[in-house]
Amino acid sequence: MGTPAPLGLQGAYARGHRSNYDELRTRLLDVANDLLGSAGPESLTVRRIAAEAGCSTQVIYTMFGGKEGLAEALYLEGFERFRRRLEAVPHRGDPFEHLTALCPAYREAALSEPGYYSLMFERAIPGFVPSERARTLARAALNIIDRVVADCISAGYLAPTQPRKVADTLWAAAQGALTLERAGHLPDGTTYEAVTSAAINAYLAEPRPERPGAAR
Repeated sequence: MGTPAPLGLQGAYARGHRSNYDELRTRLLDVANDLLGSAGPESLTVRRIAAEAGCSTQVIYTMFGGKEGLAEALYLEGFERFRRRLEAVPHRGDPFEHLTALCPAYREAALSEPGYYSLMFERAIPGFVPSERARTLARAALNIIDRVVADCISAGYLAPTQPRKVADTLWAAAQGALTLERAGHLPDGTTYEAVTSAAINAYLAEPRPERPGAAR
């Protein structure tokens, strides 16, 4: 039986082409993110990004459709990076421990990606409004919190309610503390830890199951 060489070559070419496309797209987003953080939103011109990335302006128009499309791609990339960081938190056998471990991971993600964070939550690019689709995808990127909250409800740690309600309360508490910390009003993550813990505790079930390894 003959080897389907042409199909194999075509597949290899397609994979290589896609790999090059993804690599260039990532580089353009990284350049734009760095410019946003170091030189402000006024630096995000198609010409400057192309110059910094070492490509033509036409490449940016082809990939993103212009500055507005690039801003939306940055917005979505920021949430995707948050998702990957939260998904990377090691799973615990106990869902409540997993939920509490997600809180510091969220803060670390925010502080390590200031350019993306400012675009995602602080309207860093004047006039940019993410599309309804982008906002839906952005919230979906944080669905891991909803899933772990649901596990906590099923295990009896949290009172029966909609997981999204708990997750959004926790999200709002985290964002408030992060905004103050990033603005220099809070010296460290102590308040962040306090308010996220309080948000979770507000939904604790009574009586609660005994957590594995908890002191008697």
